[in-house]
Amino acid sequence: MPLPTRHILPGFPPTVSPASHAVEADGWVHLTGQLGRDLDDPAAPLPPDVASQTRRAVGNLARSLAALGLGLEHVTFVRVYLTEFRRDYAAMNAAYAALFPEGARPARVCVGVTGLALDALVEIEAVAKRP
Repeated sequence: MPLPTRHILPGFPPTVSPASHAVEADGWVHLTGQLGRDLDDPAAPLPPDVASQTRRAVGNLARSLAALGLGLEHVTFVRVYLTEFRRDYAAMNAAYAALFPEGARPARVCVGVTGLALDALVEIEAVAKRP
């Protein structure tokens, strides 16, 4: 069995944690969790609200997927982390739902956490499958 391929994507800033941007094995692509940071200006402040951070985090996932020749339609599973679950769950869901069309949404879990890197309000990770 071949070893997994660890992707460090060209043109992307380093991950916030010591991790690869993505790891691929047997056609499964596991994407490192994305925050709502601007990948072109990673030192810029995060957007102030969870909806904006959600849109940017999913956009960052889409950009990572595109660099690997994939798209959001290849995503099979998403895990969402929220630091203010009760307050932000509805707003995150509204932003998220607009990015994944009904009938083409991946399986998902959403959990509340006590904190995230860069004091983010949301972090989103995904698993995709190559066709």
